[in-house]
Amino acid sequence: MQAIIDYFSTIPSLHRTAILVGGLTFFWVLESAIPLFRFEYKKWSHAWVNIFFTLTTIVVNFSLAFFLVRVSDHFSAQEWGLLHLTEMPDWLFCITGLLMLDLIGAYTIHFLEHKVKWMWQFHLVHHTDQHIDTTSANRHHPGESALRFVFTLLAVVLSGAPMWLVMIYQSLSVLLTQFNHSNIQINSRVDKLLGLVFCTPNIHRVHHHFRQPLTDSNYGNIFSFWDRMFGTFAIAENKSLQYGLDTYPDPQEVSSINAILKMPFQTYRTPLSYEADKPASGS
Repeated sequence: MQAIIDYFSTIPSLHRTAILVGGLTFFWVLESAIPLFRFEYKKWSHAWVNIFFTLTTIVVNFSLAFFLVRVSDHFSAQEWGLLHLTEMPDWLFCITGLLMLDLIGAYTIHFLEHKVKWMWQFHLVHHTDQHIDTTSANRHHPGESALRFVFTLLAVVLSGAPMWLVMIYQSLSVLLTQFNHSNIQINSRVDKLLGLVFCTPNIHRVHHHFRQPLTDSNYGNIFSFWDRMFGTFAIAENKSLQYGLDTYPDPQEVSSINAILKMPFQTYRTPLSYEADKPASGS
């Protein structure tokens, strides 16, 4: 355990980049070999749009990393935060910290982004992708990247997580997000077993269905059990899913970088209603 702590305490930026690029490459190749959907789209053109937003996410996070390091170093040195309320072995400290960072820094902000209109205006950029694959993982508006950073900072303050633990969490988050967005077909038994703990593609794809209520479910990032605990878990046959948003049906609009950057500042579009969602007469 000490070797892991030492490595992530001083992990080079080159290694962090290798995790991002390596994971993206691995799942890109895998989804080409065993795809769930055989999309009729230009994969590289689709990828470049999402890679652009991946780069903006990197720029935002690296620009604000100084604050994250200072805050983490200060609160962990002072042993301030929930992780420091009691003594525990390093392995338990690590697992507990990962749970706290994921709950506060990922699940909570994700849930709020679906419930608070102005937050949704930024987050919908992620949902307007009509062809979900591993490159979709970091399709986030720069404004959302900044918002998520604030909640990561909040998670670090409340937990008192040291920087090595934050680096482990962020590394796992990158890989799991690429995994659960990947267009790969997984054995149902394997998926169910993994899905008891982790957010798998079969679970997260439901979240990318084009209409409510499925859009407002399965908010998990690394761990799937938050959704089960808080009643936001949903199951649906993956091959019946349709990606994107019913309020943004135009393929040209959702694949133009310029149009995507403007989305949060447009007039809020009310989700459509469907006959099937309405109660039957006399019920």
